[in-house]
Amino acid sequence: MGVLASGPAPLPGFLNSLAGPLDHYGYWAIALLLLLENIGVPVVPGEFAMISGAIFAGTGRAGLNIVVVAVVAFVASVVGAEIGYFIGRFAGRELILHYGKYVMIKPHHLDRAEAIVDRYGGIVVVIARFIVGLREANGVIAGITQMRRLVFTVYNVIGAAIWVATWVTIGDVAGDHIDTIYADINRYSLYVFGVLVALVAGYIAWRLIRRSRRGGSGSGADPGSGSDPGGVSSPATENTKAQGS
Repeated sequence: MGVLASGPAPLPGFLNSLAGPLDHYGYWAIALLLLLENIGVPVVPGEFAMISGAIFAGTGRAGLNIVVVAVVAFVASVVGAEIGYFIGRFAGRELILHYGKYVMIKPHHLDRAEAIVDRYGGIVVVIARFIVGLREANGVIAGITQMRRLVFTVYNVIGAAIWVATWVTIGDVAGDHIDTIYADINRYSLYVFGVLVALVAGYIAWRLIRRSRRGGSGSGADPGSGSDPGGVSSPATENTKAQGS
């Protein structure tokens, strides 16, 4: 009796659609998906590509290596976001909105994202990595708001490193349990983002209140008074009286 050869095990749940591209194109598929997503093109979420690549690497499928998967993902994410930054900086808001309708970018999306970046600065670049929808517009929004290039690049590199390390590690460790883990992480990341926003807003409010109290205490003096508080005439006043007598 012949032994039936079994094919490669299918990817779990929502990752099945990536099996074909990874089998055929390997690292190139991961690089292209992450590059497009970080430029601002809504393709398959980058987490899917990294998790799938990590699972493939763990089983030796398609000849992928876990370290190379992480490096390719990191480089593609950083380069894609930098391209998005230059597009936003030099193309401007109107051009982005004109062509953005083809990739589902609407005015209220930009308004909301710009307000967040203006208020909280570079840290948003890191946090947005973990939120689908914000991540795609990360570089474009930073460019439109004229965030300094060096500031954006620093936060972009930090955010990409944390994001890639998180999902590649999860994909490598979780394997077949990735469905449940991915759903839980997405749910709790929104809570974490909300807490961070509340903390930053509280800090800003505290600074504003403190500044207003300092301003109020400094305006209590009456610089126009010609005499001291004790009712004693100043030397200038005495001289005036003497000259008039």
